[in-house]
Amino acid sequence: MTVAVSIKNLQKRYGNTEAVKNVSFSVNSGEIFGLLGPNGAGKTTTIRCLTTLAKPDAGEIMISGISAIANPRLARQKIGYVAQEVALDKMLTGREMLQLQADLYHLKPKFAQPRIEQLINALGLQEYADNKTGTYSGGIRKRLDLAAGLLHQPEVLVLDEPSVGLDIESRFIFWDFLRELKKAGTTVLITSHYLEEIDALADRLAIIDQGIIISEGSPNELKDKIGGDRITLRIREFTSENEANNAKNLLVSLPFVTEVIINKAQGNSLNLVVTQGNNLSKIETSLTSLNLPIFSMSQSRPSLDDVYLAATGRTLIDAELAAAGSRDLKAEKKQQMK
Repeated sequence: MTVAVSIKNLQKRYGNTEAVKNVSFSVNSGEIFGLLGPNGAGKTTTIRCLTTLAKPDAGEIMISGISAIANPRLARQKIGYVAQEVALDKMLTGREMLQLQADLYHLKPKFAQPRIEQLINALGLQEYADNKTGTYSGGIRKRLDLAAGLLHQPEVLVLDEPSVGLDIESRFIFWDFLRELKKAGTTVLITSHYLEEIDALADRLAIIDQGIIISEGSPNELKDKIGGDRITLRIREFTSENEANNAKNLLVSLPFVTEVIINKAQGNSLNLVVTQGNNLSKIETSLTSLNLPIFSMSQSRPSLDDVYLAATGRTLIDAELAAAGSRDLKAEKKQQMK
């Protein structure tokens, strides 16, 4: 199988911060590949290096056999890039924006005009194309931005957090269009912190955390590796650490329980990995025997969040909250120094 994108031992530092420590993964031609991780994990920095918007400190980036570091101009011809933040000239119409983009790509009019009309129709922009972009909703702005990234028919389409800010209807339209692109042979690389997006779209994915790839494979492969069903339970609405530890000590002794993790960030809830079967009643009986009541309990098949939890010891939501807290703390320190 042909490799469309290859990244090896990528490193990037901003001052004292190691945004990307050592990232390696490859994307096969014609597949949708997801780069999943919380905000601050290194996704956007990796993409900026890939699209030649940032120069890495070390590592190798190959796009369709071309080095993005040694030959950035040639590599850019192979890439369509849609950034997380949509930047449109509010005084131009959608059609005028696409024409401007075509001029920047140096596309000949005989190619550009039919291509513009093709993308307007494909992305359902017919009724908006001649309106100024300043009147567009977030979903329509994102669709126009996607059209701009596809004008030159890139071999690889790179999307950084494409669904941020989109309503459900726009998100589903976006997903369906990406599936059609894949059928047409376009390679798609998506960064996201939305579990359901990567699970729904990606043929394969890599999970990045704190600048390092911690797991890679298809969604089903990664779920199968961790095995077993997941049970999430809480002893009380506000479980004490002592009660959670007592419950854990009991639960790990049960023959069908293979792992128990106490999630302190979510009120000392307990996350269990169990062999398949109806084990809820057995768990309830065991805990009740120690006068440990159950406030809530649910069982499910493994998810990508379980994959992330197994690899890092925390859920993706916990990682998002930790990253947000870190950013707030840094902002507060900067404010105090002024």
